[in-house]
Amino acid sequence: MNEIHDFAYWMALAHLPRWRTERINNLIIDILHNRRLSFFDFFDLQKNDWEKEFGLSQKEAEDILEAKSSLPEFSSIVENLHQQDFEIITIDSDEYSKTMKTNLKVKYSPPVLYVKGNKKLLNEQSVAIIGSRDASEKALKFTDAIAKICVENHKIVVSGFAKGVDQKALESTLAYYGRSIIVLPQGIMTFASGIRKYHSQINDGDVLILSPYFPKAPWDAGLAMGRNVYIYGLAEEIYVAESNSKGGTWSGAIDGLRKGRKVYVRKPDPNEQNANNLLIEKGGIPVDDEGNLLESAEPKEKVQGELF
Repeated sequence: MNEIHDFAYWMALAHLPRWRTERINNLIIDILHNRRLSFFDFFDLQKNDWEKEFGLSQKEAEDILEAKSSLPEFSSIVENLHQQDFEIITIDSDEYSKTMKTNLKVKYSPPVLYVKGNKKLLNEQSVAIIGSRDASEKALKFTDAIAKICVENHKIVVSGFAKGVDQKALESTLAYYGRSIIVLPQGIMTFASGIRKYHSQINDGDVLILSPYFPKAPWDAGLAMGRNVYIYGLAEEIYVAESNSKGGTWSGAIDGLRKGRKVYVRKPDPNEQNANNLLIEKGGIPVDDEGNLLESAEPKEKVQGELF
């Protein structure tokens, strides 16, 4: 199978409109592993076959049919990606992040990753440092301290490229000559200015640009919120510099605790106005301004149910 056509099939399935990630991944597993079909054979079937043989609803089969009609467009995009030295990593590839698969599993692991840079960073020890866009000076100093420790211990720092803690984590990591993965809130083909900015670090193997979104997707607030799942998914450790009681940092930390992950939270001073202590009450592991453990890592409260 021509590689461009094969990736076009992956793209067609990965970006089915309004399909949950779990549904897409289960369909891919059914096609490739359970039935041992090629994507060419699957897309060569008729709408009725998809409904009867694969148990798709009428609406789902119509979505597949529409995706099939867009295959020439997807092939063109794949070819354009290759010409610009972007790469496509599919969920069945050995290059795909094992940490992400472990953390997000079939339910949330994106079927396709679009990347530029050092792919080996995906399978090295990694840390996410998260926090508010309007972070305090103490939170930014904490971020710098954790980034420095990560670099000293040869760990990759995962950044979301937002203002505040995200940006500080990236800048400090590179300033200490470390390595970072930048997870985009947009398609990788719309990040031209950022790629130019970090061109030398990308070429040197210190930065990997990554997006799970459709390559031409513009920046979007919804994608920015959704990106947090992938930042935490790529990381083996999570450090919270500063969080409000709502928003992306809070939701991500709570979700991590709900999934039984260790979430380290900076212990705030008594006069600070943030929700760090509340996260600690819910099971976050308190650390000091240098990232040192302050007390037992046993959760004080088991977080269950929906986010709130």
